Amino acid sequence: MKKKIKKTSKDLRKQFECFCYESYKWSFSEKDLKISFKFVAGKNIFTPTIKIKNIPSKAKKIEKEIIDNLVFNLGMIEIFSYWKAFCSPKIIIKSGYLNTEQVNWWENILIKGMGQYFFENKINFKVKNFIQIISENKSSQKIKLFKPSKKGILLPIGGGKDSAVSLQLLNKYTKDISCFLLNPSLAAQRMADRSNCGVIVCERKIDPLLLELNRAGYLNGHTPFVAYLSFLSALVSAIFNKKYVILSNEKSSNEGNIKYLGEEINHQYSKTFDFENKFRSYAKKYLGEIDYFSLLRPLYELQIAKLFSEFKNYFPVFVSCNEAEKTYSGTKKKTGVWCGLCSKCLFVFMILYPFTPVSELKKIFGNDLFNKKELLSLMLDLITEDKEKPWECVGTKKESLIALYLGWKKNLIKDLEQPLLLQYFVEELMPKNHEWEKETKKIMENWDVKNNIPKIFNYQKKIL
Repeated sequence: MKKKIKKTSKDLRKQFECFCYESYKWSFSEKDLKISFKFVAGKNIFTPTIKIKNIPSKAKKIEKEIIDNLVFNLGMIEIFSYWKAFCSPKIIIKSGYLNTEQVNWWENILIKGMGQYFFENKINFKVKNFIQIISENKSSQKIKLFKPSKKGILLPIGGGKDSAVSLQLLNKYTKDISCFLLNPSLAAQRMADRSNCGVIVCERKIDPLLLELNRAGYLNGHTPFVAYLSFLSALVSAIFNKKYVILSNEKSSNEGNIKYLGEEINHQYSKTFDFENKFRSYAKKYLGEIDYFSLLRPLYELQIAKLFSEFKNYFPVFVSCNEAEKTYSGTKKKTGVWCGLCSKCLFVFMILYPFTPVSELKKIFGNDLFNKKELLSLMLDLITEDKEKPWECVGTKKESLIALYLGWKKNLIKDLEQPLLLQYFVEELMPKNHEWEKETKKIMENWDVKNNIPKIFNYQKKIL
């Protein structure tokens, strides 16, 4: 193991001035597409790998230039996971060509997507020339864009409630859908099995050196995973000849967590409508003719929970708890089950509670989380305006409040005893607002027209 260091981002930026994207390689084996990248920072060499499994034979006939371009761009987003150890002021691109517009795009996505990392490591990303992406190649041939000949659907599946709702809303297209699983959790595998759709699996391996550096005290932090998934999905859609890349990101993700150095920091930035539009624009010009959008974009998390509550066949398999999949830089094994102690568990319990019997929730979470006194502080983090919003994929503070109101109302109508956290809500929070019904209607009848859903997939009339 590397010797423990105690260096600040300032020290590391001086020591590792340049982070280099040296090269990428890809090849077809009998059944798979294998990809590797080479990144260099000082004496540290990283070679992460990707394997897209069970590719169709026709994929081997795709023009080399098309795959080269898609793999190169996948390497660009892969950079973030390794660059973060050093926060180098310069990223040198030796493996391909970026024009000025692309350089500006990538610099913008890095700043926006790494906001939580900057905040948690107290990094001033607003200093002059904080990041410069330098493309060493000065000329390039015209980019070869892929053009799918079919209108199939690639649907990334994470194993949470949102994936399940997208599957149900698209159930009449099951013959055209391929569920896309990246390093699939047991929840994602089980969900895909219940979908009656095709399944595409991809394996991503982090270079062990990065985990070693994390444990040794180099910088670490959150990276924009959905951005990574988006570029990987573009490549997979080309390999499997899919036109539509459909994600399950919701309206709620547009709300940030905190202000830092005058900028809004959003844990979920690459799930936002802003990123969706930026990626659509980039993909159209530099990747290929895919139609990339989020099916759940018009809806709040609370609305999605109501829909999900009707799909009981997914209750035994879905898991949204991030603690279930964390390894803490390789120091622990994934549990694969709800922890019942984090903000994400409490939030999902909270939004399902108004629409789901407590008996069912206990089967899912193991307990009635509303009766756990130790979760009160987490509840307040989820609903209090002047508190830092939890660094999880949770809904807006307003809809979290409405979820509590609807939970209280359900128990009132059924003449049930209010659990501990809802009793606190009744005593401390309900008197502060006299328009609960009006605000509830505003959220539960919401349909945000700021979305990119094609007409053939529009489901507004089905649910509202």
